[in-house]
Amino acid sequence: MADPKANRFFLILVLGSLTTIGPLSIDMYLPAFGGIAAALGTDISRVSLSLSSFFVGLAIGQLIYGPLLERFGRKRPMYIGLLIYALSSVACASATTVEALIVFRFFQALGACGGLVASRAIVRDLFETREMAKIFSLLMMVIAVSPIIAPTLGGFITGAFGWRYVFVVLTVLSLSILAGAYFLLAGFERKNRQYSLRPAAVLENYVSIITDSHFLLYALTGAFSSAGLYAYISGSPHLYLELFGIDEQQYGIVFAIIAAGLVTATQLNNRVLRNRSSERIVWLALLGQCTVAVLLVLDVLLGFADLYLTTALIFAYLFCLGFIFPNASALSLDTMRRSAGSASALMGSLQMAVGAVASALVGILQGGSALTMVGMMATCGFIALALLWVGTRGRGVQSRTV
Repeated sequence: MADPKANRFFLILVLGSLTTIGPLSIDMYLPAFGGIAAALGTDISRVSLSLSSFFVGLAIGQLIYGPLLERFGRKRPMYIGLLIYALSSVACASATTVEALIVFRFFQALGACGGLVASRAIVRDLFETREMAKIFSLLMMVIAVSPIIAPTLGGFITGAFGWRYVFVVLTVLSLSILAGAYFLLAGFERKNRQYSLRPAAVLENYVSIITDSHFLLYALTGAFSSAGLYAYISGSPHLYLELFGIDEQQYGIVFAIIAAGLVTATQLNNRVLRNRSSERIVWLALLGQCTVAVLLVLDVLLGFADLYLTTALIFAYLFCLGFIFPNASALSLDTMRRSAGSASALMGSLQMAVGAVASALVGILQGGSALTMVGMMATCGFIALALLWVGTRGRGVQSRTV
């Protein structure tokens, strides 16, 4: 593919497949939490820590891949990551204790990072800000389809073959994506042999990126806003399987309905971008997200929480996120023309670090109600709104091209 932009369908297909590895790894095994807990002699709260370790792995791994993508190009580190992912998935399928599963999930995340960072860097390489926001919306649509399919598929696999086969399927899928990326991204590469991998030089580059106030503002805004999604993902098995008492297949259907909010919003975002700037869209969507979060907390505190009302409110929360994430991502990378790989890695690492903390807190602190989950979702939304307000007050954000 000599000119990837001339073959946008295939470009989106490949980049979407690479970015889908992470969401599939999260969503496909959620319906199996009960089966995993029973098989490994533990409880669902303990199993949820394997989700948190995955987020931690994503946060750390992306920082590792950033410099590698700058020095060796986008493809070679991505291929190595996919191989690590496949081997770790086999290890997850063979785990005999919950502690082993938690560790193997960490390494699985390290492998998944290659595709996540490379896909965002390639978008930054090829497109300008407004076009980037549109491409990120398309990628988010592909990503958002996975929560619609993955829990249902995971529930079926778990019911028919057992939870270990979820990881077998992920192994086969990762190898298929590796083959597709190898052939469909042929001819495209961007590398810098002069880029130093010395720790001091790598650290200096990351410092130069994170001290860019424009990058930091929108990276953190997107990170805290999307952390509400991770809080929901971590708490949803407890909410739906235990509190609402639905089975694994029904949980997959509910999860798919909620994820449809993301799909719908990402498609509407491309239309809204014709008449509104990314900055304006982020503001309005964050206000909407915080309003919905308050309603969710009141829903639980006042005892109105039931399957239908709670699901509708979570749907609305993720609907708002579908506008925030692609625009915040595009804005954060806007000034990163010479360090797209490292900036993409740092942005993703910040998002996953905040998401890992939100996920872990929900897993550790959740009690007999959904208050911990919805409270964390609200907290994340309001922190994002506060950051955006403080950062843009008087247009104090000054940025430079890095």
